[in-house]
Amino acid sequence: MAPFPDTRGSLVAAVTGGDAAARSRALATLAEAYWRPIYTYVRLKTGRTHEEAADMTQDFFAALVEKDALSRFDPSKARLRTYLRVLVDGLAANEWKARTRIKRGGGLQIVSLDIEAVRREVDERPGSSELSPEDFFEKEWARSVFGLAVGRLRDRCAASGHESRFALFSAYDLEDGAAGERPRYEDLALRFGTTAVDVTNQLAAARRDFRGIVLDVLRELTVSDAEFRTEARALLGVEPPR
Repeated sequence: MAPFPDTRGSLVAAVTGGDAAARSRALATLAEAYWRPIYTYVRLKTGRTHEEAADMTQDFFAALVEKDALSRFDPSKARLRTYLRVLVDGLAANEWKARTRIKRGGGLQIVSLDIEAVRREVDERPGSSELSPEDFFEKEWARSVFGLAVGRLRDRCAASGHESRFALFSAYDLEDGAAGERPRYEDLALRFGTTAVDVTNQLAAARRDFRGIVLDVLRELTVSDAEFRTEARALLGVEPPR
């Protein structure tokens, strides 16, 4: 593996850079990775309503650009997501309100069909939960990383004509089976009109690609090789290749 590339090692460089198109793409990816943990954190930490938390999440990403907040990020002092959570605390404490929706590089509208599902999860969270808002932020961040990777794997499989590979991966690794049990390879073979051996091979290929995509996402969301490796070990339980 090539050395960690400082120029593309994280989305921070792109968001704070001079290329408007690259900045817009980077901000969109950053929002996709962080809107869920930020929304959940705001709800649980501050007690704000769904509508207030959704507005604050939108305002947060506007403030990142308008206030050039990422240019002040020092990776030697904290991880990127820790820094972002501190910024969220400041947003909540000062009750910032976005005065305009016009931002450098174009507007960013955070719209996701998943937000209602996230809203229900927060609303149904047991009051006795031992997880702190900070814990939920970390949990949702990991969930977002995997969600990004799943979406990219789906696109890759579609582009390469391997839709059935993703369908098998989804059926075995993503869908909830009866009583939490995964389907047998033989049953998947019957369902998809193939053989158990092919199921084994296709799942192995999909998982290999998925791990690689997760590592790619982490490279974008971290700012140093050390942070990248720490996050890879935490999420995948493996030491990434150099």
